[in-house]
Amino acid sequence: MTFGKIDTIFFDVGATLRYVVKDEDFSADAERKLMELVGTNEPHDVFFEKLEANWKAYRKFAKGSLLDTSEMELWLQYLLPDYPADVIAPNAARLTRLWRDHDGRRLAHEGTPETLRELKKRGYKLGIIANTITETEIPDWMCEAHVADCFKTVILSSKVRLRKPDPAIYLLGARCIGSAPESCAYVGDNPVRDVEGALDAGFGCMVLFEDAGTADREGKVPTKQPDCRIRSIPELLELFPDRRQ
Repeated sequence: MTFGKIDTIFFDVGATLRYVVKDEDFSADAERKLMELVGTNEPHDVFFEKLEANWKAYRKFAKGSLLDTSEMELWLQYLLPDYPADVIAPNAARLTRLWRDHDGRRLAHEGTPETLRELKKRGYKLGIIANTITETEIPDWMCEAHVADCFKTVILSSKVRLRKPDPAIYLLGARCIGSAPESCAYVGDNPVRDVEGALDAGFGCMVLFEDAGTADREGKVPTKQPDCRIRSIPELLELFPDRRQ
């Protein structure tokens, strides 16, 4: 694979740039705050059993249609449609963050900020294309990790409605960042969704991040193969040469 023609690199975020660490106290606190915010009188287990069932139904819809909703629509139409709209709607963004936090803490993979800054320094345009239900979590992390200035374009499915592996979301990213698809690379962890979407969009390169435990979670068999595979984010510096020379 020749990487010399690549001048733009897009990244997935979940399981690619960051991973989830289980933290019982952190998750319990998020669940408590979520219940308080909606004012539920339902027992904890009953409430979250219902929420999990509604979440699975939404995921089935999203994956089948390759569409995502806004945070407000997510909670009003799918997750808590039986709760008062005047309570749910204004708190949708906060509810989404708490729902995400109930899974655990999200931490950046080792060497991620340093690698992003070095790739930018080497002359690459960087962007994000991610499936996500929250509109604020990734931008907030970018600021906290001091990498916000590294990214020229951030495409989130919750904002643009399109969802990977639809090639349209990849093409939107390329258009927004001002690069031809064939000059773009994509770095992601899912051997089906990320690989197929990027290659179907005509991206010049697909790099699969094979971190432990990030194989396709849906049991699907890949129909396309990535151009190369890495086991850590800093390995990208071995693939993408300095463009300033």
